[in-house]
Amino acid sequence: MTTHRLVPAVSDDPHALDDLRAEVRDFLAEQRAAGKISRGVDSWLTGWDEDFTRALADRGWLGMTVPTEYGGHGRSFLERFVVTEELLAAGAPVGAHWIADRQIVPSLLKYGNEIQKRKFLPAIARGECYFAIGMSEPDSGSDLASVRTKATRVDGGWTISGTKLWTSGAHLAHAFICLARTSPVDSSRRHDGLSQFVVDLRSAGVVVRPVVSMTGEHHFNEVVLEDVLVADDMVFGTIGDGWQQVTSELSFERSGPERFLSTFTLLAETAGQMGAGNLPRHTDLGRHLARIAGLHQMSTAIAGALERHESADTAAAVVKVLGTTTEGDIADFADLLTGDGTPESYRAMVDQAVVQRPGFTLRGGTNEVLRGVIARGLGMR
Repeated sequence: MTTHRLVPAVSDDPHALDDLRAEVRDFLAEQRAAGKISRGVDSWLTGWDEDFTRALADRGWLGMTVPTEYGGHGRSFLERFVVTEELLAAGAPVGAHWIADRQIVPSLLKYGNEIQKRKFLPAIARGECYFAIGMSEPDSGSDLASVRTKATRVDGGWTISGTKLWTSGAHLAHAFICLARTSPVDSSRRHDGLSQFVVDLRSAGVVVRPVVSMTGEHHFNEVVLEDVLVADDMVFGTIGDGWQQVTSELSFERSGPERFLSTFTLLAETAGQMGAGNLPRHTDLGRHLARIAGLHQMSTAIAGALERHESADTAAAVVKVLGTTTEGDIADFADLLTGDGTPESYRAMVDQAVVQRPGFTLRGGTNEVLRGVIARGLGMR
């Protein structure tokens, strides 16, 4: 009988990096004492603080997996995992560098040409270059094969026209990697003919329009590209291989600790409020903590697999589905506990979590789509 392992086993000593974890916690305690960070919910999306990003860069905690020849620190995926997990657990404002450090760095190392590596990797490691992702489009949802943004070959490069939606941080980022169609759609092979490009968001023909949430916050954007010229040296990877590249990149986006720690600060505060007698004690607190512990183990295992250059597409989808479901359940749990005597500061955290909750299972691919990815990864039909 054939068996399937959804998530790779943890093969590293879980305590080998305890000193690094303690160092990050000390730094965060200093930052909090100085009033530079607060315990925000969903801080990797909502917490854009370029000064904090530069402080991390000064500590060597950005571009950790970038080789030293490209201005990085040549450290492991597991070391980076420890740092990012502690930052998220503390609710630190990491939004400015998040996409660049999480997703663009490994993608550049795998698919970028020498010009792109030399241009972007040192700047990311210094905390001076911010990226967005140009995948989603109006009416496409999680079906990336249906993208309509078109790239047309011209002398010396390509012109790109189309619209990207839900582009986090595009109004503040310097560039994004844009998925576009470079050959006509073949109904029998919809994933073919897609390519990626590094687009300067300050280029002529780029219009960034805010998508403001019902709370008045601005994190998302619509990015309209009108015959935007992209030079040949900014073609990302290989023309026509966009789908394969995107699939690989999504392993980094879906498997990290941000997929189960977006509401961890709220869970920790809930425990504190219970201990202070401001909230009724409830056994579900322990259940949610157990889920977080399990997801930590799974996500750590995937970080180890990526370090070994092993495929983790299916495992990443599993962590994303289970993790984002847990994040939402924590928001609902805290919301149901609140009452007339709930402290105002805690109520504000709950309200923020409830507002952000719908996005947890949407961004990075809907959980419905990812269940299909998991089924295919297991050979199911």
